[in-house]
Amino acid sequence: MDLRGIDLSGANLMNVNLNYTNLTDANLTNANLSRAYLVNANLTDANLTGAEMTNAYLVGANLTGANLTNANMTGANLGVANLSGANLTGANLARTYLSGANLSGANLGGADFIGADLTGTIMPDGIIYP
Repeated sequence: MDLRGIDLSGANLMNVNLNYTNLTDANLTNANLSRAYLVNANLTDANLTGAEMTNAYLVGANLTGANLTNANMTGANLGVANLSGANLTGANLARTYLSGANLSGANLGGADFIGADLTGTIMPDGIIYP
């Protein structure tokens, strides 16, 4: 599905299936994506500021350059997701699965990674987390 540039700010997308959807440049500010399925979705340059993404499933998603400022991603699965250049300032990533994810060049200022699985994750400085 192609939803490039769509404005879904504040939308309730809880439990929605958006697997393989193109959401490039989409506005998802303050959207509720709790338990949403976004497997291999393209969220390049999407605005997810303040989005509720608790337990969302984003395996293999492309979040290159996405704005995730203050997003709540507690318990989300971001295995092998591409978050290069993403802004995760103040994001809650507690208990998030990030194994194999790419965070190179990402802004992690004030992000909460308590209990997150970072095994094999490429960190902002390019170093792979053990």
